[in-house]
Amino acid sequence: MNDSQIPDSAIKKRIQEDANNALKAGEKFQLGVLRLILSSIKQYEVDNRKLINDKNVLLVLEKMVKQRKEAIIQFKQGNRIDLVEKETKEISILKEYLPEQLDELTTDKLIDQIIIKLDANSLKDMGKVMKELQDQAQGRIDMKLASEKIKNILQ
Repeated sequence: MNDSQIPDSAIKKRIQEDANNALKAGEKFQLGVLRLILSSIKQYEVDNRKLINDKNVLLVLEKMVKQRKEAIIQFKQGNRIDLVEKETKEISILKEYLPEQLDELTTDKLIDQIIIKLDANSLKDMGKVMKELQDQAQGRIDMKLASEKIKNILQ
């Protein structure tokens, strides 16, 4: 089954339902974050001319978390604690829709298994390892940290 035949995302539907509930409950901050998520999902669908699946919703959510983490660093440097708190709250809402992260030990084991499976032994193989890791982890690991670990192993 290719991506165009995959039904609409269950995660997207859950976010839409949660947005409706937040609207009814008058939870303005949560509603704002959920609307941002839905807007990013809609942008993905427009850009790719297809309905989004759960795998790609996770990628959108991961990107949004990454953007907020980068903003937090900037706001800390600018001594804007109010904005740091806002971004932190947004991250906690975004993470409600992401799968639980794998611990470091499990991540290391998964990386080792993939390197053995692909017989990767140089930095030239890093792309293959990263792609396989992303497919297997499905949003449950920090790919930036994983990239650093893989690079250290393959050097």
